[in-house]
Amino acid sequence: MQPHNYKRARIKVPASTANLGPGFDTLGMALSLYAWIEMQEAELTTFHLYGDEMKGLPQDKSNLIYQVAQMVFEEAGVSVPELEISMYSEIPLTRGLGSSASAIIGGMAAANAMIGSPLDNAKLFSMATAMEKHPDNVGASLFGGIITAVWDGIAADYIRIEPPADLEVLVIIPEFELATSKARGVLPSQVTVADAVYNISRTSLLTAALATGRLDLIRTAMQDRLHQPYRAPLVPGMERLLAEATNRGALGIALSGAGPTLLALVDRQETRKSELEAFLLETMREQGVAARTCWLSPCITGVSIELLDRNEMQSKSFLDMIKGDIRS
Repeated sequence: MQPHNYKRARIKVPASTANLGPGFDTLGMALSLYAWIEMQEAELTTFHLYGDEMKGLPQDKSNLIYQVAQMVFEEAGVSVPELEISMYSEIPLTRGLGSSASAIIGGMAAANAMIGSPLDNAKLFSMATAMEKHPDNVGASLFGGIITAVWDGIAADYIRIEPPADLEVLVIIPEFELATSKARGVLPSQVTVADAVYNISRTSLLTAALATGRLDLIRTAMQDRLHQPYRAPLVPGMERLLAEATNRGALGIALSGAGPTLLALVDRQETRKSELEAFLLETMREQGVAARTCWLSPCITGVSIELLDRNEMQSKSFLDMIKGDIRS
């Protein structure tokens, strides 16, 4: 079979955080941690997976990147059964930083770009949301910035908010994994009207505060009663961090996605950054939990795409191409 004249696609896709406290399955924000994917047609499917976060992932057609690429090809009405896929990721797996969403968006965007981008972003967003079952992480990774979104089971609608210029992010990443299924399993099947109103009001306030740059309202607006109280027992130290971080320099703090990572929003002008970071680490240490902190920024670009002709000589290898971007 003669190969198609498809291009080689290189993708850079950001991590994401979801919920931001009260916005359960509704609010998401892209973060400056990234995965890179390169995809092209091949005679035999092969994988080149780099980085600690890639260890143990399947290197056959059960790989998520391959699977979502085939979904795109099927939707576009083309057949590309064999692929060469390279990937490097600095996004930790099953830590609440959208690793699966970034893989889904990255794989879909790479496959779509490779065949000439027949599907628009709205279609990719709906397909990715149908896989994830909620639009917050995939929307943030696709569009960048802050996303508020809804999904009715068929189509996803969203509004993108430009992050306030002075907004900075400090995450503390415990060195243990927490499966989303386990974190969802502890949630109640019903909530009271009072708790529903509590979260609706704060989600509305948080969305408006982020859209207008009212950082002073984030502390009140990031409070939650729908999921964090139930998940706190799964993350040692979480209860104390939620209660006290705003007294140590954080604008607000929340469980990132399903956890176990916690995310503090911080004003870039804040003078107590080192105190806040030390408090997060010490609280985890007291609980016997190894953890690391990382200062990030909201990522405003979303997924980015570079195309090369299939027959174009590579001036750089995949790793050479991305090494200037990788966090040290």
